[in-house]
Amino acid sequence: MCDECPSDSRRRFLKMALTASAGALLMPSWVRAGEHGSAKSKAPESAPRGDSVPAPSSTHSSTPGVTPDEALARLLEGNRRYVAGKAFHPNESAATRAKLATSQTPFAIILGCSDSRVPPEVIFDFGLGDLFVIRVAGNIVEDAGVGSIEYAVEHLGTPLIVVLGHERCGAVRATVDALNSGTEAPGHIAELVRKLSPSVEATKNVPGDRVENAVRENTRRMTAELAGLEPILKEKVDQGKLKVVAARYDLDTGVVELL
Repeated sequence: MCDECPSDSRRRFLKMALTASAGALLMPSWVRAGEHGSAKSKAPESAPRGDSVPAPSSTHSSTPGVTPDEALARLLEGNRRYVAGKAFHPNESAATRAKLATSQTPFAIILGCSDSRVPPEVIFDFGLGDLFVIRVAGNIVEDAGVGSIEYAVEHLGTPLIVVLGHERCGAVRATVDALNSGTEAPGHIAELVRKLSPSVEATKNVPGDRVENAVRENTRRMTAELAGLEPILKEKVDQGKLKVVAARYDLDTGVVELL
């Protein structure tokens, strides 16, 4: 028989074609779909492994009917995904971006610190249109931030505010250092020190880490201040349409703890 006769070539071609077809059938669906442009062409790096993790609750379309407690449960569920290393990174697609181009209905407002290690969308595992975020060093309540929060509550119908402090806050540390040394902080940092000073002073005789104690005290104070602001926020709280809660983020574990 010749080295390369037509019948041998046909058999070799058919074998290769059958092998390729079988391999394609065994591919994960996200790979097969990705070949046609309808899904990503590689596995999500944070896809759940091992124990099953529930997908994020539906967000945008149902937000107007979400209660404060349901909104809080969503956030904590997302933080659990993040801590477990099984984040879904929802609502980041081009389709979501297009859907949200003309309107938004975020289900939670986060007043957080500007610290680069505490991005709310990451630590709560949500995406575009889900969270209305105000960030300022020390997660303090100030006029422009309050106006932003009131806008989200009054015009967007957002039912939950979370004041999010965090471990080893630099703004609180700067305030502790300024008060210890009796010196004034430079520039506009002095305004942060002024706002944070009551919490530092209130906890100076409390046992334990002075910065940590002040972080918790400041977060609670800012929460109480927001909940009592009239006319918009206090009225919504009194009606049960709005909840304002204090929380702390742990830099080491990633866990969000309610205070």
